[in-house]
Amino acid sequence: MKLDVIKLDGAKAGDIELDADLFGLEPRADILHRVVRWQRNNAQQGTHKVKTRSETSFSTKKIYRQKGTGGARHGDRNAPIFRGGGIYKGPTPRSHGHELTKKFRKLGLRHALSAKAKAGELVILDEAAADGKTGALAKQVKSLGWKRALIIDGASVNEGFAKAARNIEGLDVLPTMGANVYDILKRDTLVITKAGVQALEARLK
Repeated sequence: MKLDVIKLDGAKAGDIELDADLFGLEPRADILHRVVRWQRNNAQQGTHKVKTRSETSFSTKKIYRQKGTGGARHGDRNAPIFRGGGIYKGPTPRSHGHELTKKFRKLGLRHALSAKAKAGELVILDEAAADGKTGALAKQVKSLGWKRALIIDGASVNEGFAKAARNIEGLDVLPTMGANVYDILKRDTLVITKAGVQALEARLK
């Protein structure tokens, strides 16, 4: 598939032939869902913790004798049945992550790129370069109509462009190796530089 290439000022800078194996697939929601779920689960801290009956601060002395009181038998006040006692089977620190093969993760990224291309939300940029001035870049982004955009550059991001973009709301910049399904799908516009397209093709082949 062929797409126009633009500059940051909106001028046309030729066109580019995109690989159909990366940008021409029929997007599958089940594949995208599995990869996003894998990403979000791996990002979860899993540091939630409650106190068990061995960690609460009541005395461990038996609160009254076993028999003869007419009440239920109890040990100490740390039991889960009492207010302030330990929590039974509460959350403990653990990893929420699970495995997903590299092959499937690459497939998910190809489907995410294809989903943006099919929706008409893919823009190819000649190059992402700026002099580090946020105001100038913000005007260009506004004139291009990018409200929530992800820009994927080549192996590294231009230092001046990254500096100018970091204080613009709704604009994210990533190198090719940082490209991922979740960030691609959560933005309204996906912008890839020509260098980024070449690097993605090399990464996902």
